[in-house]
Amino acid sequence: MTDLTTSPFALPDSRAAKADPALIADDERHLAAIAAALEHQIRVTTERLAEQRRAPGSTGQAALDRDLEIHRLTAQLRVLQRYGLDLCLGRVVRADDPEPVYIGRTGLTDSDGDRLLIDWRAPAAEPYFAATHADPMGLVSRRRYRWTRDGQVSDYWDEVFDTRGLPDHVALDDQSAFIASLGSSRSPRMQDVLSTIQADQDAIIRTGSRGALVVDGGPGTGKTVVALHRTAYLLYADPRLGHKRGGVLFVGPHEPYLDYVGDVLPSLGEEGVQTVTLRDLLPEGADALPEPDPVVAQLKSSVDMVQAIEPAVRFSEEPPASPLRFEVDGVDLRLSARDWTEAFAAPEAGTTHNDAREQVWEALVQILLDQVEVGDDEDFSESDLRRALAAHDELTETFNRAWPLLEPDEVVADLWSVPAFLRLAAPWLSTDDVRRLQREDPTAWTVPDLPLLDAARQRVGDPRGAHLRRRRQSAVAVERERLAEVIDRMIEADDGEGLAQQLRHEDLQEALVDDSALPMATRDQLAGPFAHIIVDEAQELTDAEWQMLLVRCPSRSLTIVGDRAQARHGFTESWQERLERIGVDRVEIASLTINYRTPQEVMAEAEPVIKAAIPDANVPTSVRESGLPVRHASAAELDGILQTWLAEHDEGTACVIATTPVEVPARVRCLTPVLAKGLEFDLVILVDPESFGAGVEGAVDRYVAMTRATQQLVILTS
Repeated sequence: MTDLTTSPFALPDSRAAKADPALIADDERHLAAIAAALEHQIRVTTERLAEQRRAPGSTGQAALDRDLEIHRLTAQLRVLQRYGLDLCLGRVVRADDPEPVYIGRTGLTDSDGDRLLIDWRAPAAEPYFAATHADPMGLVSRRRYRWTRDGQVSDYWDEVFDTRGLPDHVALDDQSAFIASLGSSRSPRMQDVLSTIQADQDAIIRTGSRGALVVDGGPGTGKTVVALHRTAYLLYADPRLGHKRGGVLFVGPHEPYLDYVGDVLPSLGEEGVQTVTLRDLLPEGADALPEPDPVVAQLKSSVDMVQAIEPAVRFSEEPPASPLRFEVDGVDLRLSARDWTEAFAAPEAGTTHNDAREQVWEALVQILLDQVEVGDDEDFSESDLRRALAAHDELTETFNRAWPLLEPDEVVADLWSVPAFLRLAAPWLSTDDVRRLQREDPTAWTVPDLPLLDAARQRVGDPRGAHLRRRRQSAVAVERERLAEVIDRMIEADDGEGLAQQLRHEDLQEALVDDSALPMATRDQLAGPFAHIIVDEAQELTDAEWQMLLVRCPSRSLTIVGDRAQARHGFTESWQERLERIGVDRVEIASLTINYRTPQEVMAEAEPVIKAAIPDANVPTSVRESGLPVRHASAAELDGILQTWLAEHDEGTACVIATTPVEVPARVRCLTPVLAKGLEFDLVILVDPESFGAGVEGAVDRYVAMTRATQQLVILTS
């Protein structure tokens, strides 16, 4: 066992009593073993990764397996290199075993196979997070470490559940590691909080993935922490959710939020999770603007409007009602109304409109081939007839009118520019509704258009897909022809071993075709299906927006994180009622009621703001005080307040929340109330909060903005 040259404990003078060897000697020995094993594991993983990368190229499943293994090893190596001894979170002592069990960000064994760290997601690690005095889960004591950025223990805390753990407990403090950590300065990016996850949060993190789990909680209850750590836990614990099965999609409310939480999942060893906003699911999302007319936004927010895409597309799938007679190279052919109907019914269920065109065309060709086969013209081959049909103007024009190639965005644009088409697709709309939805530029997309564009893309498909498939088929034919010429030459030079003759075998020829450079349609990585979707700030999603997610998650395996009292447009139903209406019927509710982030001083001022608009708002209970009262001042004092705070705080973050941009110094951000949602800052300054708006929307924006503060709140008025 390797010894550390210096102790990993760097305790300040005020905690010198905790450096007693009787308290930390076991930890020092174990951490030395972790250091040695970590060095060994990094070396072994690096070698295995290099070996995989040097492996000869392959195709098919073998190539996929190799890529996945490289991805897994790369992620594992990053976690090992990201941390030193702070890979260890803490330890527990169980009633049935005096030897401490150490919990880590990942599992770790020494060269003899002895377990040094248990992965935090493993069942054996659950008591470290979940044990309480009411249910100690077999623990005598629990120790949590606080690590410096240099990888040294700056403090540690012991929590005793059993009198057998009482002797020599100088390490017991008046406050736990968790409460102490809440008062520390925030950084611009969220860090994982594995060492301080609480029992109520851990229970939700470890809930199974079947059905929909709603994590309901007010500001500061750790909803985002739960969502992120639950993502990592499910990928570890549930083999049905792995990347081979579709993986996990994580949906956040806006880009500043994604940037803020971007380091958490990689720090937990999960780098393959797609983290997106709803806008990211579509190329049109990047430029979509807010809808200025609230009535139009409301009309487009329903499931019915999304479902109007189906009849809008089906309008372009109507078989001709009149028969078609024509001649091809002297052969009389005919397509009756029944023939058209039969061919138009040929596509398999679930086939997109554009892909179904090929199936309809093939069915028409087969009907016409059957007519030729009963004739006497033996000199007219099937391939000749197929080429002639594809070049026949009247046939192809009739087919293209009846089943045209569609562009998804044009389907939606037609709804907003052709009133008769909108009435056909959405007959429940009133005349005034139809008029209101029309607009001069139908492709000037707004955010409420995105669910309809997505539904059109799902139903219509890629208009370039068929073209790419035909190019690929032609390229494969050329490659096979080239290969056949090579084999012919090999047979001519065959030395009698029979190898060249074996190459005549069709399966072998298929395997020899190099498809790596052939034209292929690029798969949309965000199209799904995903095995599980986690949605944060879910209370803001409209029924239409939910359809964008449900179509990507057929299993309805969902983690839904939100707070009804933070819904800007109101949320008067229960979660069950809302979700059942959009098509989710298996719903479990888990509530978080303790506010770990926002000081009592801030919540005392924020609670009346939301209760005035939403009397039944579930306002959480704060567990700590900051000692800093909410300050009220003039907007003219903004610059002085910021400069004073920056001078007094070498670390930490501050944010000015206002409806219009304000010039701020470095280390201070300026955000609107909407973009501040989901974030947290040491100092929050609200500028003219009454300008945030009236009614429920304004009250929610003020409530959300106020509760971003972890230390101090300042309210400025002009």
